[in-house]
Amino acid sequence: MGSPGTKPAAAAQEVVITDDAGTTKPTDSIALDEAIQHEHNLTFLQACKLYPAAIGWSAFVSLGVIMLAFDPQLLGNLYATPQFQKDFGYLFDGDYIISAPWQTGLSMGNPVGQVIGALVAGYPMELYGRKWTFGVCVALTTALIFIQFFARSLEVLLVGELLGGLVLGCYAVIAPAYSSEVCPMAIRGVLTSYVNLCFVMGQLLANGVCAGTSKLSDHWAYSIPFALQWFWCLVILPGILWLPESPWWLVRKGRYADAEAVLRKLSSEKVNVPQTLAVIVETDRLEQELEMGSTYWDCFKGVNLRRTEISVGVYCTQVLSGIYLINYGTYFFQLAGLPTEDAFSMGIGFLAVGFLGTVVSWPLIVRYGRRSIYNTGLAFLVVLQLVIGILDCIPGRPTGVTWAQSSLMLVWNFFYDISIGPVCFVIISEASATRVRSKSIALATAAQGAIGCIMTVAIPYMINPDEANMQGKLGFFFGGLAALCFCWAYFRVPETKGRTYEELDILFERKVPTRAFKGYRIDVGVHES
Repeated sequence: MGSPGTKPAAAAQEVVITDDAGTTKPTDSIALDEAIQHEHNLTFLQACKLYPAAIGWSAFVSLGVIMLAFDPQLLGNLYATPQFQKDFGYLFDGDYIISAPWQTGLSMGNPVGQVIGALVAGYPMELYGRKWTFGVCVALTTALIFIQFFARSLEVLLVGELLGGLVLGCYAVIAPAYSSEVCPMAIRGVLTSYVNLCFVMGQLLANGVCAGTSKLSDHWAYSIPFALQWFWCLVILPGILWLPESPWWLVRKGRYADAEAVLRKLSSEKVNVPQTLAVIVETDRLEQELEMGSTYWDCFKGVNLRRTEISVGVYCTQVLSGIYLINYGTYFFQLAGLPTEDAFSMGIGFLAVGFLGTVVSWPLIVRYGRRSIYNTGLAFLVVLQLVIGILDCIPGRPTGVTWAQSSLMLVWNFFYDISIGPVCFVIISEASATRVRSKSIALATAAQGAIGCIMTVAIPYMINPDEANMQGKLGFFFGGLAALCFCWAYFRVPETKGRTYEELDILFERKVPTRAFKGYRIDVGVHES
């Protein structure tokens, strides 16, 4: 339930909740202050005990992200699968490969989907809610997997990837928006960052599946991985019927009775649900008073422009720092000189380290916040990428250099998934105003997808042996881009830890400087009547 804080001192008044049936429930300002103070005092473990259902449903909706991550990672591994290369590729220097143009076209489905699908998702999420938008997307994914499964030509597979990517892009918007709206402040950071763990799990599963099927000598080497995507659809679809809707969305629709019922489903009996509901209503009222709006255009008006810039910036930094190399991880290791079997093993280890890093990030997020973790991690990524590039300049590139570069990529992925990977999803959920959250996250996802399209075109040409064949020198390219992103993040990414949504509204409305966010004091008790 991500809840608000205090409002400007001039606005001392009683909050009145009136539902669609005309029932009014006045909540005095003292009760609001008590609810806000209670949320500030709530520890992580206390919140876990009070909101077990919210944690479970948040994790359930994030399963869609596993499907989103599985698909592009699957393709990246198939480029290194001998049977896939033979059935879909051509001979080059005695080996079968998939040409760079076709790699680009096939891999474009996911980032194009993030651009179009994310922007489209913002509308049904506001009109019909998070629940049914999620359900329809899963049903469409179930149908579109058939195209990929039965594809026996690059042309048919391309159609399947493009159509599937349009739907998969929606999950990147739905998951963080839903998680940020059903959980209290104390566990908000961990559950929104869990989205990154789902990305890692999807990629890890794709690597593991392809490592197991890559030795097959018929079409099942790639048909089995495509078919396994149906597993997640079968898990998710039945649960949609019991999935609670976002209480924030219900409040914006004036359905206060439904919102209260949902809050009771998401929390234990010890939670004061009427007070929690009143806090959500008060935050929505404040954002209406501040004219936050609820359209895409409103994301660029007034203080929302700064909030949108932060969301877009932190998400795009993921791509600019080199994360799209993960999609080509196994292929990259293969081209670096590792045997095929070792390349697949390294690809699995690469993502296993990422899984560990995301889990390690959770206590850090709870303890240290967002800004310091994000900037420190990004600085490490810059250094590691540049070292990888320098190693590639050693004359003759001995075997030891190949293994050193591969090992440094593992270290790079650990620091990525301990910092800018998970923290990004926390920041985009907290930096956006609640009334435009789905659209703000959609814009950030679309911008990231647009840059992803550029990388999808560029990377095959940069790494393919019949093109630039840059190998480890890619470290200079992504290290330089990451350094520019670090300069931006240092001056623009604020600390949002420990702030309720209303407090964040106030901080942005008052144009508080980035580095002053953490220590800025907002007086409590201003709801006094």
